[in-house]
Amino acid sequence: MNMFNNPIYKTMEWVTRFAYLNLLWIIFSISGLVVFGFFPSTMAMFAIMRDWLMRKTDTPIFESFWNHFKSGFMKANLIGVFVIAIGGFIALDLFYIKTNTFTDITWTYIPLFAFMLLFFLLLMFLFPTVVHYDLKPLQLIKNAFLIMLISPVHSLLILISLTAFFFIVKAFPAIGFIFGGSFYAFITTRICLHAFTRILHKSKEPYNK
Repeated sequence: MNMFNNPIYKTMEWVTRFAYLNLLWIIFSISGLVVFGFFPSTMAMFAIMRDWLMRKTDTPIFESFWNHFKSGFMKANLIGVFVIAIGGFIALDLFYIKTNTFTDITWTYIPLFAFMLLFFLLLMFLFPTVVHYDLKPLQLIKNAFLIMLISPVHSLLILISLTAFFFIVKAFPAIGFIFGGSFYAFITTRICLHAFTRILHKSKEPYNK
C-alpha cells in the first residue's frame, strides 16, 4: 500500500493541517495587535477552510493564509466594526440590567436574550458568507442575516455541533488551544456551505404555475 493513501497517514495529515491553520490564526491575530488582526485572520482561516471543503488543497497553507489576510484586511475590519458595535451594545445592556435589579425592568431580559441569540447565530453565518460571496460589507451582513433566518435547520445543527465541541474542549482544554479556531471554522463552514447550496438550488427551481 502507498503510504500516502494510508488512512492513518491521511488522518495525521489533516490533524496537522488543522493545528497549523489554528496556529496561523493565533499568530496573525496577535501580530495585528488583536484589534486589527483578529478579523482579517479569522476571515483568512474561513477562506482556507472553504477551499479545503471544496477540495482545493494544492496551495501552501501559509501562502494562501497570507494572501487572504492581505486582500481581505479592510473588508474584514469594516465588518469587525459592526460586530464590535453590536457586541458593545449587548454588553452595556447586560451591565445596566445587572446593576438595576428592580422588578419593573426584569421583562427586558426576554427581548435582550432573543436579540443575543439572533446575534450569535448571525456570527455563525457571517464569516462563511463573507468568504463565499464577493459583496460589499453591508451586503454581506444583510445576506448572512437573511440566510440565517431561512435556514433554521442549519442554525440548529450549528448550535448542536458547537455545544458538543464545547463539552469536548471543557473535558480536554488542550484540544481547544490546538484546534479551537480551525475546528470552529470547519463546523460552521461545512454546515453553511450546505445551506448556500440549498439556497442556490431553490433559486434555480422553476416557478410552479
